[in-house]
Amino acid sequence: MAVAARLKPLETLGDRVIKVDHAGEHGAVCIYRAQRWFARWRAPDMLAEIDGFLVHERGHRARFAAELGRRGVRRCRSYIWCGVGGLLLGAVTGLAGRGAIAATTVAIERVVLRHMHEQIAALRGVDDRAVRILSAIVAEEQEHHGLSVARLPVGGFWRRMIDPAVSVSTEAVIWLGMRL
Repeated sequence: MAVAARLKPLETLGDRVIKVDHAGEHGAVCIYRAQRWFARWRAPDMLAEIDGFLVHERGHRARFAAELGRRGVRRCRSYIWCGVGGLLLGAVTGLAGRGAIAATTVAIERVVLRHMHEQIAALRGVDDRAVRILSAIVAEEQEHHGLSVARLPVGGFWRRMIDPAVSVSTEAVIWLGMRL
């Protein structure tokens, strides 16, 4: 009986989704922080937009962190790697300038939005608290995507260069996070 009392119940799908999305939001915060640093020189007209995105992403990360605490679940093992990868991606694209910054946001948010919609569908009726959290965040992620799409020329250089690499790496991070 004493051993059973010390064992933690199995992690639910909702727990795993919250963990992975928390790590992803940490990566997003790191991307925007690094992009902001370089945007001061390369795209100063984007600073206010990046600052707004940062406020949203920090809020999302805090919301997921609070839910992890409420559930008694540790953060995802990919959390640190998402941060390091985010800083690197943000630095490279921030240095490249306005088009690269916007293309990065478009690529990431497209993947993230698809996954969040899939997560909401999978958790509806199973973990309504997680569904409410995800649903509240989707609107802001959609706003980031829409604002960034408006900055990109159709078929532009940065979109063609960044979209495939960022999309595949974002998918890989989500896939790994769900399995770690």
